[in-house]
Amino acid sequence: MTVLDHKDIRDAARIINDGGLVAMPTETVYGLAADATNDKAVAKIFEAKGRPQFNPLIIHVAGVDMAKRYVSVSPLAEQLMKEFWPGPLTLVLPRKKDSEISFLVSAGLNTIGVRMPKHDLAQALIKAADRPLAAPSANRSGAISPTRAEHVKDGLGARVDMILDGGPCPVGVESTIVKIDGEAVTLLRPGGIAREEIEQLIGKPLAAAQGKVEAPGMMTSHYAPDAKMRLNAREQKDGEAFLGFGGIAGSGPAALNLSERGDLAEAAANLFAYLRALDRLAATHGLQTIAVAPLPMTGLGEAINDRLARAAAPRA
Repeated sequence: MTVLDHKDIRDAARIINDGGLVAMPTETVYGLAADATNDKAVAKIFEAKGRPQFNPLIIHVAGVDMAKRYVSVSPLAEQLMKEFWPGPLTLVLPRKKDSEISFLVSAGLNTIGVRMPKHDLAQALIKAADRPLAAPSANRSGAISPTRAEHVKDGLGARVDMILDGGPCPVGVESTIVKIDGEAVTLLRPGGIAREEIEQLIGKPLAAAQGKVEAPGMMTSHYAPDAKMRLNAREQKDGEAFLGFGGIAGSGPAALNLSERGDLAEAAANLFAYLRALDRLAATHGLQTIAVAPLPMTGLGEAINDRLARAAAPRA
């Protein structure tokens, strides 16, 4: 039996085609999926997450051919697709005039973020439903992203019609998002593909985003635990939980290390699960703050530091 024939996939596809919500695993985080061509289904995503409607969504497709039905794919965009798809790269591209994608997905913009996930269950669901899937992270808006099925259940509960359990997400941070406008390539959100890999392929530096919300994950406060956070901490103070990295480690019952060997891929895979665990431990032990050791800004470190900075930002 292929993954596509699995009963859970058939049931999930039926829910999608009926306008429901399915939490699906991807290589990055669990996504809250709905038919991206169905206005009512997409509206359910915003309602379930408590997500502001000015914050656009990403559509997940089965491949380049499906993407071309909905967005204009330039030679530069196709070059990036061929190199990094399937995988954690989202391309923000011009919306086609005849695109069937709900305008709620693009939050009033004339662009759409699109990616091809590298996960058997996600790909099987897209193909079984025969629809592009709008799928932001399967959590309440602004909270820590889910990397395991139980995180989805804890955060959304009955708001989702079905959870496809694919185990822990191997990458652990969301996709890198770049916008392509002519020959200009702008980094909107660092993520699972390092900036350096993209720059090496296109032969020039990525431009910096200008602050306007053009893609998910660009709001100042995001990915936040209940506890306050103190970044770039080289030691654990009294009354703090501690999230270590490499040789900078904490002690006591509320201390975890993203990667004792200083491996950024391991740290990214552990980030959201460890933030959730430390948030619970901090509450259990009456601690108000999670201190976080410094991490390099190279490679996946840029994405990890981006998530930590947004998690630590003051909340509106």
